[in-house]
Amino acid sequence: MYAVLGLLAAKNMYRSPLDLRTLDSTRSIITGVAVAAAFTVAFRALVADTPSVAEEILPWLFATVFVIAGRVLLISRERRARRRGDAGQRALIVGAGNVGRLVAERLAERPEVGLRPVGFLDEEPLYGAESTGLPVLGPSWDLERIVGEKEIDHVIVTFSTAPDSVLLRLLKRSERLGIATSLVPRLYERSTEHVTVVPLGGVPLIARHSPNPRSWPFALKHALDRAGAALALLLLAPVMGGLSIGVWASVGRPIFFRQARTGRDGRVFEILKFRSMCTPEGHSGSADLPPGAAPGGVEGEDRRTRFGAFLRRTSIDEVPQLWNVLKGEMSLVGPRPERPEYVDLFSDQIDRYGERLRVKAGITGWAQVHGLRGQTSLADRVEWDNYYIENWSLWLDFKIMLLTLFAVVRSAE
Repeated sequence: MYAVLGLLAAKNMYRSPLDLRTLDSTRSIITGVAVAAAFTVAFRALVADTPSVAEEILPWLFATVFVIAGRVLLISRERRARRRGDAGQRALIVGAGNVGRLVAERLAERPEVGLRPVGFLDEEPLYGAESTGLPVLGPSWDLERIVGEKEIDHVIVTFSTAPDSVLLRLLKRSERLGIATSLVPRLYERSTEHVTVVPLGGVPLIARHSPNPRSWPFALKHALDRAGAALALLLLAPVMGGLSIGVWASVGRPIFFRQARTGRDGRVFEILKFRSMCTPEGHSGSADLPPGAAPGGVEGEDRRTRFGAFLRRTSIDEVPQLWNVLKGEMSLVGPRPERPEYVDLFSDQIDRYGERLRVKAGITGWAQVHGLRGQTSLADRVEWDNYYIENWSLWLDFKIMLLTLFAVVRSAE
């Protein structure tokens, strides 16, 4: 037990994190308990008789299940409390510019992070309360007063017109006040979680290890994609047969909707879906979209049948894209593919839109499991898609597929 506690403490499992990640916590618990169990078995084998399988396996499984259950319950309660505003920290954002406003917007969208912005600290603010909904509380030299008056728990340093020396002093002053601090790094658009910090005296050199879409790990990903698609098509063949009958009964033939989409490196392919509309869906022209919104969902007149609405709501209409994955045109996980005419348009309008084309398009993606489906913000979707590419790993793919499965089950309820 002490070994388990020690290993989990080494993984910072007993700190209150800003980002509550149930699946990542579960992985850490499984790893920690397994290592502790192996250490216990080895130690008992050295000092006593070799333990039986039942003596070690059953306690190991018991500890794993109950520690995971306790952690999931704790995260769930903490997440709900943060969303209600009953938990979390009052945050002061340093820098009322573009990045500061973006941070405020993201924190408002994700209350489960537990940072509740109360205002900005900036001598030369670019934005005020009329555009951000948050007041500029004062300049940096008023930090102590503002912290006391507003009961600040956390200071977030974004970009500011103040020189670095002023920001460094502000961080030191925050630490002396016992205030937690966070900061947005320079070049954050190309930041990745895969880094190595090399100390050069007092200067940390941060070496990025951004995944290369043409490297062997991605080749392994694509091989697993095809194997998984083949297995899924085999297992789901009876289900797809039943769905095909449902489509035929509701809208007639053809069963599948086909449309040109743009994939990796700008290659155009034909995507497959179950038809869900009561009239042919051959039209692929541009639809009128809200400003800044991505195409998708129901565009124009709602022509869905009852069966088609069920297919759309549960995303089951996307299942035929397993064939696109098997052919190598798509991946199980990746940015959603777009129509060629929109790709040309958005590449000129949206910053970094074309970088999504570095990898194969996916049936599901990091943006989709965070609610960016249908006619949602295109800029936000691009931001999440590029984050996925910069931070890709097989574990991230696995996590996205699990989150997709949970979302499908919830939508079917």
